[in-house]
Amino acid sequence: MATVIPLPAKAAETKGLLYWMERVLRERERVLATPGEEAVHDLRVALRRCRSLARVFEEIDPHPAWRGLRKTGRKLFRRLGEIRDSQVQESWMVKLSAPDDPLRAQLLYALKAGRERQERDAKRSASRFDEKAWAKLAVALRPRLNLLAADGPAAHCLALERLEEAAELHRHALRTERPKPWHALRIGIKHFRYVVENLLPKRHVTWGSDLKRVQDLLGDVHDLDILHETVLRTADSSGLAHWQETIDRERAERIATYRQLTLGATSLWNQWRLGLPTNGQVALASEARLHATGRAADPHLRKSAGTARLAKTIFKQLQRAGVSPFLKEPKLETVLRAAAMLHGIDPENRHNSAHKDARTFLSALPAPPGWSAEQWQLLAFAIRYHRGAAPSAENGRFAKLEPPQQAKLLCAAGILRLARALRKAGVESGARVRVEGSADSITLLIGGFAEGMTPPKGLAVGRQMLEGALGKTVAIRAIEKQTLSLPLEFPAAKPEPVAINE
Repeated sequence: MATVIPLPAKAAETKGLLYWMERVLRERERVLATPGEEAVHDLRVALRRCRSLARVFEEIDPHPAWRGLRKTGRKLFRRLGEIRDSQVQESWMVKLSAPDDPLRAQLLYALKAGRERQERDAKRSASRFDEKAWAKLAVALRPRLNLLAADGPAAHCLALERLEEAAELHRHALRTERPKPWHALRIGIKHFRYVVENLLPKRHVTWGSDLKRVQDLLGDVHDLDILHETVLRTADSSGLAHWQETIDRERAERIATYRQLTLGATSLWNQWRLGLPTNGQVALASEARLHATGRAADPHLRKSAGTARLAKTIFKQLQRAGVSPFLKEPKLETVLRAAAMLHGIDPENRHNSAHKDARTFLSALPAPPGWSAEQWQLLAFAIRYHRGAAPSAENGRFAKLEPPQQAKLLCAAGILRLARALRKAGVESGARVRVEGSADSITLLIGGFAEGMTPPKGLAVGRQMLEGALGKTVAIRAIEKQTLSLPLEFPAAKPEPVAINE
C-alpha cells in the first residue's frame, strides 16, 4: 500500500510543497507500473519542484530536513533524466523527419536499443525510493512552511534573488550561441518560475503563462542541443548535413522568439522586475528575509530580541555622540542591525559552536538584494566573534581583513558582546543609554547597571574590542539616580515598513 501524505485544506489549489511531495508518491506508482513518457515527465517535474523549493527554503531555514529532501530525491531524479532525454529525442526525431528519411530509422533504432535497460533502471530507482522517509520529511517540514508568508516581503526578496540570478544568466546567454549558457538560463528561469508559483501566487496569476512560454522555448533549445549531439555521435555522414541544418533552423527560431519576448521596452524581464521590490523596498524585503532566518534558527528568539534591542540602542548613542566617523556609514548600521537580529541563530543545533556554525551557514548563502559581498562577509564575521575567543590580529580570517574592515568588525562584534554581557548582568533590554566622550575616552552610562557586582567576562572582552575599533578607552558606568531626570537620548523610532507593490 502506497504511503499517503496528509495535505492541508486547499493544498491542491495552492500547489505548494506538500502538494508536490504527495504528487511524487503518486507519480512514482505510475513509473513502477509503466515508465512511459508522460509518467517519467510528471515524476521528474514533481521531484524538481520539491528540490527547487527546498533549496529556496534552505536560504532562510537551516533545518536538516530541507537537505534531507534534496538528498532523498536526487538519485531518482538523475536516473529518470536518462530515459527522459531518450524519450524526448525520439519525439523530436519523429517530428523533424519524414518517414522515408534514411537516417531516421538508424537514429530511432540506436535510441530504442537502450530503452529496455533505461526502463529497467528507472523502475529499480523508483522501487528503491524511500517513500516512508519522504512522508516523514513532509511531516517535519509542514510547520516550517509558515516561516515564509505567501506574497510577503521575505517571499518577494527570495523571488528577487532568483530573478537577479536568472537575469545575469540571460545577459551571458545573449552573448553566445553555445549550448551551456542557454541551458543554464533555462534552469535559472525555471527556479524563478517555481518561486513565483509557490511563494507569490498573486504575481503568478499575471506572470505564469509568460514564464511557462519562455521556459518551454528554452526547453526546446536544450532538447535540440541534446539531439544534435546524438545525431553527431550516432549517424553516418550520409544525410548528416540535412539533419544539422534542420536542427539549427529550429533552434534559431526559438532563440529569435525568446529575444523578441525579452528585449526592448516591452521586455518580460522589465515587467517582472517592476513587480518586485524597488528602491527602499529592497532593504525592507531583505530585512524580512533575515528576520525569517532568525525565527527559523534561533532557539531563544525572545532572549535574543532583548539583546538586539540593547545593542541597537548602544550603537545609536555612539553614533549620536560622534565618537568615530565610520559609525555614520549607513552600510555599517545595516550590518549591525542584521547582526543583532541573527546573533542567536544555531544552524546545526550545537550550542557551544553556534557562532561558528552561523558564520559557515551565512557565508554559504548569497548576499540579499541591496547587500554587497563585503557587507555580507562583515555580518558573518560579526556573528562569529560576538562570543567565544576574541579575533587574533596575527592569524586567521580576521588578520586577512583590511584595517577599516577590522575596525568595523570589532565595533559590531564588540557592541553585541557588551549587550549580551549587560543583559546577563541584569540590565533590561529597554535600558537608558548615554554616551559621554572626549578626544581619547568614552563612557557608556547604562541604566540598571550595578557597578559593584562582578561583571560577566564578555563585558571586558567587548569593551576591549570596542576600544580597538574606536581607538579610545571605553568605560562602563551606571546612570546615577540624580541624572535620571535629565533628558536622555533614545534611538529614533523605527519607520513603519513600506508595503511591497501588489
